[in-house]
Amino acid sequence: MNDKHQDMRTPPNVHNLSGTVRRVGVELEFAGLSSEQAAELVADSFDGTTRPIDMPFVLSVADTKWGEFQVELDTQYVHPEKDLGDILEESSLPVSKEDIKTVRNLNSYVRQHWVGKALAGVVPTEIVTPPIPWDELGELEILVEALRAHGAKGTDDGVVYSFGVHLNPEIAREDVDYILAVLRAYMLLSDWLRDEIHVDLMRKILPHIDPFPKEYAVKILAADYAPDLDALIKDYFAMNPTRNRELDMLPLFKHLAPKTLAKLTDDERIKARPTFHYRLPNMCLSDPGWSVVQEWNRWVAVETLAADEDTLRRLGDSYLANAKSPIGEWLKEVRLWLENLTSP
Repeated sequence: MNDKHQDMRTPPNVHNLSGTVRRVGVELEFAGLSSEQAAELVADSFDGTTRPIDMPFVLSVADTKWGEFQVELDTQYVHPEKDLGDILEESSLPVSKEDIKTVRNLNSYVRQHWVGKALAGVVPTEIVTPPIPWDELGELEILVEALRAHGAKGTDDGVVYSFGVHLNPEIAREDVDYILAVLRAYMLLSDWLRDEIHVDLMRKILPHIDPFPKEYAVKILAADYAPDLDALIKDYFAMNPTRNRELDMLPLFKHLAPKTLAKLTDDERIKARPTFHYRLPNMCLSDPGWSVVQEWNRWVAVETLAADEDTLRRLGDSYLANAKSPIGEWLKEVRLWLENLTSP
């Protein structure tokens, strides 16, 4: 049974390059509450002040002890690439500028007065936290409980609710050996993570958290794979030319080597961040035993393996030797290591 009161696991690297406690940004997706309702819950939970940005879809909650939260309806619905005016303007229809202006104003009115209410039950509302010290993540349980109490719907509340929790742990170092070790550890623990989390079927079907190709895992787990940072980024993008990975490395690569990434993609949706962008967990609001701490502890297993050079190499060699074996056999070895890791 899940235990939301479990202790937080300490990562092997507790500080960042500046010597301060590493921080974690968290993204929470859910339905059933409007952005305004969710922002009020954030403000009440953390003594913040709500501020409108693009009412009624986007608000911020300022003045919390960690900084500013952002609360918004999924931006692909709130801010589509083109509104009706754009479409009409680009068409071959004989319309005047006044006609286009009228349609654009109507589109804006509908968007503000109807779309938000209509989509609130289906399209996810998202709360994006400011960076929070990893050892204070347990305080987010106040907000999670408030969302539950006010009827927010999570991944497990509906077939179409493919909602998730994203963790953005700040990196401890910037050298390629550290980055590669975390990537390797993630490849080795990916199947275990998916099994532990019981990733929602709809989330599996949709492309947002696609697993890494096995060919990529085999490539980077090879004992003689020793790229510099540019080569690591190019190899990654050659086999993962997408933001839709369970561990999206593109924001970190844009932070570390923006010129290298710019030669590979001009996707403006990739925002530079000194973090790992871990997208796999469900948002389990109907499970009273679930918490963000539980997902953090699973992530810490990845960092712990990454920091254990001997075990990382041993499990990597075993993975390569059994790459064509059933997943079940591989999971047995991973679970044995995890049992030894967590035993007193």
